[in-house]
Amino acid sequence: MSHILAIGPHPDDIEFGCAAILIKEIKKGNRVTMLVMSRGEAGTGGTPHAREEESRAAARLMGADIEFVDFGGDCNIEYNVGNRLLIAEAIRKLRPQIVLAPGLQENQHPDHAIAARLTRDAARLARFGGVKRLKPAPIHKIDNLFYYQITQHHRTPDLVIDISDVIDEWERVMRCHGSQTSQKRYIELQKTGARLLGLTIGVEYAMGLQVNDPIRVDHLSDISLSSRNF
Repeated sequence: MSHILAIGPHPDDIEFGCAAILIKEIKKGNRVTMLVMSRGEAGTGGTPHAREEESRAAARLMGADIEFVDFGGDCNIEYNVGNRLLIAEAIRKLRPQIVLAPGLQENQHPDHAIAARLTRDAARLARFGGVKRLKPAPIHKIDNLFYYQITQHHRTPDLVIDISDVIDEWERVMRCHGSQTSQKRYIELQKTGARLLGLTIGVEYAMGLQVNDPIRVDHLSDISLSSRNF
């Protein structure tokens, strides 16, 4: 069984950006932990308490574990050594094989790209034996780090996953975030993006990831599926 750690700077980022992938992994028998770095304190809709409860409800629906870690609050997440080590501590404690984080590219919320850079750096620090603050927990080397897109659908992914069989479950998970979905058409946006990506690879719906490192295979012929459809 694999353990997947999904990191999101705000409540709903994981659910909008990669929950369908996580639902499939849970169905396969793998463990998923969601680490949320704030409670959406700066958001226009919903109180921090309400938004935390929405994320907890979504995690229960998915069958995932969830942890909230204080990084200073929404719009206050900083790219610094202390925050890198905070994520590295979580990686050492949870010991995942796979880590998911928001994309590295700057977008409409500065916390997204900062969270990505912190996670990228933390994944390396977690395997260094000489970092004093991390010494209480044994070193841990993850297998793969991938980046998901939250509401940006114009980037070409490196890895595309067919999510057609879990589209209804994904929608139910997104609907847990009523404080956000009542303000904007996030669910329609996400499903439309997934539908478009799916059509390009010949399936109903798909979700993409970007890789941090090249994918390693033993033989070229091991790659049996292609995204080529047009």
